[in-house]
Amino acid sequence: MENEPARVSRRSFMRTTAAAGALTAATPYVVPSRVRAGHGAANPNEKLRIGLIGAGGMGSGNLANCAKYPDVEVAAVCDVWKTRLDTAIAKYPQAKPYHHFGDMLQQPDLDGVIIATPPHWHFLIALEACQAGKDIYLQKPMTRYPAEALALRQAVKQYGRVSQIGTQIHATENYRRVVEQIRGGSLGKVSVVRTFNVMNQGPDGIGSPPPTKPPQGLDWNLWIGPAPNYPYNPLVVRSAYENCSFMQFSGGWTPGMAPHIIDLPFWALDLGVPTRTSCSGGRFTIHDIGDAPDSQEILWEYPRMTMAWSMNLANSFGFDFGRGPTARRLGIYFHGLNGTLFANYGKYEIVPEGKRMQGAKTPETSIPPSPGHEREWLDCIRSRKEPSCNVDYHYKIDLAISLANLSMQVHRAIEFDPATHWIAGDAEAAKLAKPEYRAPWKFPDELLNAALAAPWMRG
Repeated sequence: MENEPARVSRRSFMRTTAAAGALTAATPYVVPSRVRAGHGAANPNEKLRIGLIGAGGMGSGNLANCAKYPDVEVAAVCDVWKTRLDTAIAKYPQAKPYHHFGDMLQQPDLDGVIIATPPHWHFLIALEACQAGKDIYLQKPMTRYPAEALALRQAVKQYGRVSQIGTQIHATENYRRVVEQIRGGSLGKVSVVRTFNVMNQGPDGIGSPPPTKPPQGLDWNLWIGPAPNYPYNPLVVRSAYENCSFMQFSGGWTPGMAPHIIDLPFWALDLGVPTRTSCSGGRFTIHDIGDAPDSQEILWEYPRMTMAWSMNLANSFGFDFGRGPTARRLGIYFHGLNGTLFANYGKYEIVPEGKRMQGAKTPETSIPPSPGHEREWLDCIRSRKEPSCNVDYHYKIDLAISLANLSMQVHRAIEFDPATHWIAGDAEAAKLAKPEYRAPWKFPDELLNAALAAPWMRG
């Protein structure tokens, strides 16, 4: 199978090409009446009907966090691997099982869908969900290419969908307190932010088992979908951890972890899109079946400040966040004129510059607690308000990450013009910023063009 060209059924081809055509239509896809009325369910007493696409570990966790509420019903589950689908349906026997996400999205009584497939599918499935009138909870990384990030932002606006990206650390109390500290001003002008995520996989990484035949019940061709054809290997599908080692399916560990970590400075400093992005790195130490970099150093430039990112899979020294035995460690440093604040998911500390912060007071709590990342999305399906990590907020984070991977690919810095919201003066990088999908899937050029022409794009 590995050396054969991809086989796509006529039914699948017609479904995919029809979806691409619908993206360019002047009017949105038909929206179910229960959503068209202006709220998720037909009335506040009606249950929200939620579906899941991608029944792996993270998606199953997201679904469980929704299903625990009495106003939610799990109405549909989709997975291309029958074993995972059967496991989910056994837990939610009232839900309709689906093999193809396109079929599930036609279920008229679905209010919202959780999209927790491997990252290479995120954009296209989210797009089709928007067309079908479904609100989306989309796992990170939101997309893998700059063009996808901008096109999805356009689609969510064009089709009027409620969206939440799965950066659940945004909902923690610690992040709220850090944002209040930074915005309170006692640190002074913050001109440098440093962020990192490290671990040590050892020289053998995730291992190097040989390619083999897909297990019975797994539609490997559909699992690959728009990505280049690839021989089946059990590590590719085992979990998100192993999947991060395969560049064409995940984009690597920076897209896998940076959305959680750089979310904090984006939130606290209200950052826009980076004007210049440079990235160096490669696969220098680890020798396994993967091809994603084991180290990356990124520098993002913004007006009057810079932000750095360091990712290493071959050393887990964590600065103020631990050393010694190997472990996964991460952190964020805000360097201000008067002091430095460093934080991770669960704690923060301030180190003053001499006596510059003498007399500074802890800001009063001003950011209300989160009801829970999934609960916030559910509430917004009813209210039609925007959740805190909606696509319009998160696309700037996603864009910064995909521009970094692009910089590493072309071996030079990428200039991004906020006035045009596109890559400046680099035709090769601009071409590579848009994906080339495996047939029959196609990137919706018209949607990207609409995004770049929209006046709100440069807001």
